[in-house]
Amino acid sequence: MAKSKDKDTSKGTGTIALNKRARFEYHIDQRYEAGIALQGWELKALRAGRINFGDGYAIVIKGEIFLVGASIPPLISASTHVIAEDRRTRKLLLHRKEIDQLIGAVERKGYTLVPTAMYWKNGKVKVEVGLARGKQEHDKRDTEKQRDWQIEKQRTMRSHNRAS
Repeated sequence: MAKSKDKDTSKGTGTIALNKRARFEYHIDQRYEAGIALQGWELKALRAGRINFGDGYAIVIKGEIFLVGASIPPLISASTHVIAEDRRTRKLLLHRKEIDQLIGAVERKGYTLVPTAMYWKNGKVKVEVGLARGKQEHDKRDTEKQRDWQIEKQRTMRSHNRAS
């Protein structure tokens, strides 16, 4: 009797990249999951974990939403007949209702669209886009204080548990 083989979970699943800077620079009020239009060489590069969207943001052009500033450097073994442009503008795929909500928030309320994560879902690449407001300098300091306090609290608890 043959054993059923488990699918290889290391390839094509999980998180590709996180934008930690976005969580520090912005208050993220709402998150949306969007598909992204990619070329074949970009998918291969994403499987290898080659992406940088720390400088990336989303903009609205003619009623559609595009990801700008995200860099996907091509692999050395990429096809020679395709000219790979690593910082090209990529279209985000959302439902019309979601696009209308985002356009309203960006144009009327002054929000910014920031990519917060990129991950695999059912074999497709998804981008988590956050509807965000910029933080002031004092808000950033408060965030750092909260993070430092959480770390210190965990250290204290850990040392207390070891002693008992």
